[in-house]
Amino acid sequence: MERIAFLFAGQGSQSVGMGKDLYESFPASKAVFDTACAVLGFDIRQLCFEGPLDKLKPTVISQPAIVTTTIAAFEACKSARALTPSFGAGLSLGEYTALIAAGALSLEDGIKLVKRRGEIMEAAARKRPGKMAAIIDLPLEKIREICRKSGAAVANLNCPGQVIISGTPESVDTAKAQCQAAGAKRVLELEVSGGFHSPLMFEASGELKNELEAMHMSAPRFPIVSNYGAAAETRTAEIKQNLVYQMYSEVRWEESVRSMLAQGVTTFYEFGPGRVLKGLMRKIDADAQVVTIEKKDDILKLAAG
Repeated sequence: MERIAFLFAGQGSQSVGMGKDLYESFPASKAVFDTACAVLGFDIRQLCFEGPLDKLKPTVISQPAIVTTTIAAFEACKSARALTPSFGAGLSLGEYTALIAAGALSLEDGIKLVKRRGEIMEAAARKRPGKMAAIIDLPLEKIREICRKSGAAVANLNCPGQVIISGTPESVDTAKAQCQAAGAKRVLELEVSGGFHSPLMFEASGELKNELEAMHMSAPRFPIVSNYGAAAETRTAEIKQNLVYQMYSEVRWEESVRSMLAQGVTTFYEFGPGRVLKGLMRKIDADAQVVTIEKKDDILKLAAG
């Protein structure tokens, strides 16, 4: 029997117009957006559908916007075809979406939580400014060595040849220059508002822990592979702790995907805007099949079988 897994988009995948055709085509998607508007107290629909992009980019907006759009795609998919995953996983922010999809968090609580997460992260970034950069095609051990010397941190292990670093502006600038000198194919600064997944977020993780402790979480309907441990988890206390660790630790995406592949998953369904995870999968395992569930046509194709 084919084993499948669900993947959920992370931050940075936002674009103007996302979710609009889902909202207009599927009652289940419309209900998700309407619920998100009620929970957030502002019209996330208008921001997603009409932008402008500069208003969609801030962390406090982009996080709930991406989660809402992704769950809208997920609910439309559920109404079109029954799928039973062996695992779920999401890239950073996407881990929260995975928990909503798995029933561990209600949609209302999940939206509230990612909004608070965005607020906490933005406040931390103002207090301790930072930046992030992608290092392309430089051995990981060399990047780790450069980070140790510069004071930067390895933030994301996305796929072979793509590592994200994070830290203070000074440490990241130093590391960028040293990575280029060491032979990195490309060094790209990311458009983010802080040094996420680095020790700069350690203090903020305590605030997130308080939010998580106050929030009800049920056992997920399918195991969630955490960014922090790169292993499947169903126990709520461990899931919450992993989310706290995730804020200031490495996102082990490549390892997470490989752990699912090792347990027999052959087909992945990627929910949400951007198709970033499909691109990463090509570099992790080109033989794995990724079905993108992002737009109305994707749902209609799935329903047609």
